[in-house]
Amino acid sequence: MMLAVVSAALVFTGCKDDSGDGNTTPTPTQTGNVKVVQNISSNTTWTKDKVYELAGRVTVLSGATLTIEAGTVIKGQAGTGANATALLIARGGKIMAEGTESLPIIFTSVADEITPADVAAGNFASPNLDPDINGLWGGVIILGKAPISASNSSGDISEVQIEGIPTSDPNGLYGGSDPADNSGVFKYVSIRHGGTNIGSGNEINGLTLGGVGSGTTIENIEIVANQDDGVEWFGGTVNVKNVVVWNCNDDGIDTDQAWAGTLDNVVVITVAGHSFELDGPEGSAKAGHTIKNGSIICSTADRQCEDIINVDDNSIVNLENLYFTALKDGQKINRVTAAEVTFTGIKINVPAADLANYVNGAVPAGVTAGTGGFATLSAFNWTWASKAGAMSGI
Repeated sequence: MMLAVVSAALVFTGCKDDSGDGNTTPTPTQTGNVKVVQNISSNTTWTKDKVYELAGRVTVLSGATLTIEAGTVIKGQAGTGANATALLIARGGKIMAEGTESLPIIFTSVADEITPADVAAGNFASPNLDPDINGLWGGVIILGKAPISASNSSGDISEVQIEGIPTSDPNGLYGGSDPADNSGVFKYVSIRHGGTNIGSGNEINGLTLGGVGSGTTIENIEIVANQDDGVEWFGGTVNVKNVVVWNCNDDGIDTDQAWAGTLDNVVVITVAGHSFELDGPEGSAKAGHTIKNGSIICSTADRQCEDIINVDDNSIVNLENLYFTALKDGQKINRVTAAEVTFTGIKINVPAADLANYVNGAVPAGVTAGTGGFATLSAFNWTWASKAGAMSGI
């Protein structure tokens, strides 16, 4: 595979008559965007003085490392189905995306007019897109070689094709036998307006983690207005901290295939699906995960989640110190009888006399009525959600 081909994107802004015959032709001018049109097969660096435009599904191939400087803006073109735009880190590839509080890395749509100069000036909000506009491009997918729990009609399988990537692309495979696998570093990154449709009822998550190993660093992540889930894990062992999900059209946090890590310090704000969708193993391999120290806003005047926590009967999850506020009738914790799901320090901001109305079954001992959030909100001061005041009330 060739090194990624890049070119300055063009727009046509005027006309001129080169031949003198009275016929005019459009005059191209540079937009300043660097268009990325092929996979990345050797070490490559994207710099903060440019905007990188994904022209389709761009894959960092095995053996290659993509380094993204703090303050860099990456924009995805529109595209659906097999042409959905995404950045995919294949097994064996690495991403070194190390933003900072003052210079986050922003993934967004080409329709977004945000520039590196905006980021450098501390203006992290989109200048023209509302924070609930979704489905304008795909998202970011990181795949690794850590164990997963999956099966097919023949029994257990150790690797699976990630959702959102056609089966014709072998770079979409994830899973393996290396729990310490390292896919790189992903810090202070905001992913916005993604989740384009790839098929009926099938969209790309804001951030997808498939079989990602514990050698990978993922922290300080913001997902804004994704058409599908905010962050979804498919197995793997990676630990993640400081995540905010705002205005997604499906689940906030989604886990599958026996992810065996910890999510520490999380804020979920007005998603349309479940705030937490926590599924069980899909093969014989069993492993559980922990989600702790979270604050969740379930509803606003015009948006509300479907359920606050949804698990399977075979889910293996430890839930610790989570605070849910702004609830509406019908929003509940489901399947509280799942044998390997534990509730510790779960607070729901409703009158104590009404608590049972928000639990589907007997109220577990670790679930109480009360106020006071658990998330450390100062970790999110850099985010669009924080700067827009979306975290007020928690």
